[in-house]
Amino acid sequence: MSNELKKRIITSILLISLLAAMYFYTFIKIIAMIIIAMIVWIEFYALISKILPRNKFKVKLLRFAFKAISLLYLSLLVYFIFAIESYYPNLKLYLLYSVLVAVLSDVGGLVFGKTFKGKKLIKISPNKTVSGSIGSFIFSLFLIPFFQEELIAYSLLILILITILISLTSQLGDLFISFLKRKAKVKDTSDILPGHGGFLDRVDGIIFSIPIGILLFAIF
Repeated sequence: MSNELKKRIITSILLISLLAAMYFYTFIKIIAMIIIAMIVWIEFYALISKILPRNKFKVKLLRFAFKAISLLYLSLLVYFIFAIESYYPNLKLYLLYSVLVAVLSDVGGLVFGKTFKGKKLIKISPNKTVSGSIGSFIFSLFLIPFFQEELIAYSLLILILITILISLTSQLGDLFISFLKRKAKVKDTSDILPGHGGFLDRVDGIIFSIPIGILLFAIF
């Protein structure tokens, strides 16, 4: 086993342990989410800074706009999650489901992409393959049987549609950050997570899938 794989496994175990602690202990969730949101924002702004030069006034304004919008979005997302926890407990199941769909989409893309390889999905992210995208959808659909009883108000067809749309959103979020990394000419958003890169590398799909997932469940 390579050192890189060992680092990835150890970091994965620590991340899973953190997620479990966040699920069972509210104070850990609050502290962890604030810290992670700030790190994600710093990593995102670092990418923008590498893409946009500093020597032009218009570009400085554009960088400031990216900085402000990304900070506002992450702040609202964290507040939204806290509001669900405190005032809208009926939405917690939808929140959990959306996060797990994003996680399984990421895992499915990795497993299918590494196993079947094949045609590249898009030029902006050369590591993404069509088989990986299909794997993302398939793995996310595996979640339905475990939640169908809790989501009894939704028909199987609607659950499949919602799951596919959340997975698609997660993949698009991943592609968006991959596009920025390609423009910035970096492999990872940072090296804070050994074997994984940065926090933004790990939550790029989740931060977009949560609001879309909640919205879809509310619409249907």
